[in-house]
Amino acid sequence: MLDKKIIAYLGRTPNFQTEVILRDDGDGVAYIKEWNITSEKAKPTDAQLDALSSQATTLEKNAEVDAKRRIEYLSWQEQMEMIYKDQKNGTTTFKDHCDKVRSDNPKE
Repeated sequence: MLDKKIIAYLGRTPNFQTEVILRDDGDGVAYIKEWNITSEKAKPTDAQLDALSSQATTLEKNAEVDAKRRIEYLSWQEQMEMIYKDQKNGTTTFKDHCDKVRSDNPKE
């Protein structure tokens, strides 16, 4: 969840290998080991990060929805086939499929 709080704090996803390095010493509590983007924004305090908990929860839930949608959208080959057939036949199979995936897996 710390990664999502940092994303909410920055307003973007940082590179977690170079810009912001997180660690967990085995006790299940993640922390910021290195903050290498001080020119953009100062390293947040624990209080600042805690204030972003609800936003982080929303980001986490939406990431889960995105993962589920990626599976249900089918392969790009199957999508291209639907698009081709829709254009050839004047149908809306692809749009209907996408609408169903989105309605079955709504974001917050």
